[in-house]
Amino acid sequence: MALQRQLLAAAVVSALSAWSVSASAQAISAGGDAAPAQPALQPIVVTATPFASDESVQVLAPAKVLAGDELKNKLGNSLGDTLSSELGVSASAFGAGASRPIIRGMEGPRVMILQNGMGVSDVSTVSNDHAVATEAATARQIEILRGPAALLYGSGAIGGLVNVVNDRIPTELVGKPTGTVEGRYGTVDGEKNSSFSLDTSAGQIGLHVDGNYRDTDNYKIPGNARQGDASSASGRLPNSFTHETSGGVGASYVANWGYVGLSAATMDDHYGIPTDEKSFIDLHQSRYDIDTLVNNPFAGIEKFRFKFGYTDYTHTEKEEDGTPATVFRNRVLQTRWELTHAPLAGWRGTFGVQTEQGNYSALSAATGASELTPPTRSSSFAGFLVEERQFGQVLASAGLRAESVNRRPDSASGLAGRDFSLLSWSAGALWSFQPGYGLGLTYSLAQRAPTVEELYSNGPHESTATFDIGDGQLKKETSHNIELTLQKTEGLFRWKGNLFRNKVNNFIYGRTNGQVDDSGAPDPTGEFTQRFWSQGNATIRGAEAELTYNWNGEGISGRVFADTSRGTLDDLGSLPLQPATRYGAELGYKTGPWAGGVKVLRAQKQDRLASFETYETPAYTQLDANLSYTQKLNGVKLTWFALARNLLNQDIRLSTSVLKESVPLGGRNFIVGARTSF
Repeated sequence: MALQRQLLAAAVVSALSAWSVSASAQAISAGGDAAPAQPALQPIVVTATPFASDESVQVLAPAKVLAGDELKNKLGNSLGDTLSSELGVSASAFGAGASRPIIRGMEGPRVMILQNGMGVSDVSTVSNDHAVATEAATARQIEILRGPAALLYGSGAIGGLVNVVNDRIPTELVGKPTGTVEGRYGTVDGEKNSSFSLDTSAGQIGLHVDGNYRDTDNYKIPGNARQGDASSASGRLPNSFTHETSGGVGASYVANWGYVGLSAATMDDHYGIPTDEKSFIDLHQSRYDIDTLVNNPFAGIEKFRFKFGYTDYTHTEKEEDGTPATVFRNRVLQTRWELTHAPLAGWRGTFGVQTEQGNYSALSAATGASELTPPTRSSSFAGFLVEERQFGQVLASAGLRAESVNRRPDSASGLAGRDFSLLSWSAGALWSFQPGYGLGLTYSLAQRAPTVEELYSNGPHESTATFDIGDGQLKKETSHNIELTLQKTEGLFRWKGNLFRNKVNNFIYGRTNGQVDDSGAPDPTGEFTQRFWSQGNATIRGAEAELTYNWNGEGISGRVFADTSRGTLDDLGSLPLQPATRYGAELGYKTGPWAGGVKVLRAQKQDRLASFETYETPAYTQLDANLSYTQKLNGVKLTWFALARNLLNQDIRLSTSVLKESVPLGGRNFIVGARTSF
């Protein structure tokens, strides 16, 4: 089978390369040049904002965009792993198969994951062992908005959002087939990963297809799974394997007035949970999207956009012997209507409506009865408005969002439904006091409704070995966030610094009391730790700083960075699973076809623990490096690359991981591969 997959990958690379060479030959025969000059790089634009502005001038939500070689060099087995070293971002790190981004100490339902501007609609917010159902390997770029983005995308983005942009619905026509193909191999886990994307046109029809295949074994660890415990696993972390395939197709009709398109995608993911139970998860998702943009549809409106998404998601948690334990299902239908109006009294802005209907359950695989969470219907309806205006040297931004959220558990459960009315608003300004320099201040109030699992959970969760107990009387969260930003965005030297304080009333968190409950355990001798959903007032504050020199430019480039945050519960000490303070530096060099770099990241000891936490994560130093060589073969750009991660073979444990005591990150890893673009 392995040989067959390698032959198939080689065939795909050869076929696509030949297609590109043929297209180049046709261009030559038509009078074109054999080696046309490469177009100038376009500025990186954040699509998950109403004004699609450059990442360096975000007022409402400071942004980072990963794209190109930078994204490929940081690509990991999961979305959290890919983004974990970005400024203000950590990861939940529940083994290799499941790791979700954590932004400024906020995780789960406070960080929304989008795909092309629409919710991913998986169940990764429910528990850290659930994978994010989107693939970074086929993405054109990944956008991180670190401030509250609730005005645009709802209460699930109270702490920020991540938008994975894969262009499955083409928005412009290409003159000839373009695409990428990549294959890589990693030593720490025997990773075999191949991915491709292809865009082409037929008349006014744009076409897209992409796919990814990943297979990894249990990964190597530097010492024992539990530090200082010689009886725990060593060499490799048991049950840390992954096997994932995904693919998508899309087509759109593109004209001068705009475009209308649709796409379909599927994902299958099979991965182990590295706990003593040695359970594993089989995940399947089907997704269908429609995207329509109309320019100047009528007087006073510059753009009309409509998006539709339907997701059918299922994953089954299985015991070590393969016996199904719990089946999680989520069916979600989303719509977004956006209108961008012409400037009005100097203001330009976007207003719209967003709806969502979902059906979620976590049922016993054997009986179909409620195992963890009863079948629950959720619906939401929201209207939003975001405006922007220039006042001399000051760019002002303001927004408002009103949202209604309803939860309706199955009548057989005997649980009461809940209704929540949410109101969020934000105001901010960026003062460009000198060319290239900016001072920004933003204040926002954002509200979040409790999720289904926080309200109605009551049962054993096999993969986490917890007995989760929700609270049907939970109140909505209200976040008051203030942020100060100072930045320099022009010249060889660029820098930025952010200070933020987030006061969250009725903050919802999971706590344990050390007691166990085996009443619902599949194994009568098993013990499940009780976990309760509770509320309290919390404060999260922190700082981020970054200085770059000639970043990603020819010649020498450099970057130094640091971030820190601390979350506390009023009169109850620290919030659980808070990120460690980090700082580091990167050095890069590009000349001709060669590019390389080295990065060192230092994380301090994390001993600011919640009252029910006992394990202090030790400090660590992570050293990474990369080297690549790019050549042209018959008009096709071919890049050979080598990546080294955790060169010091450090025992790295993330303070944001539920499994920090027993699940370290992988040891020294060398990744080699090649990718072609045409």
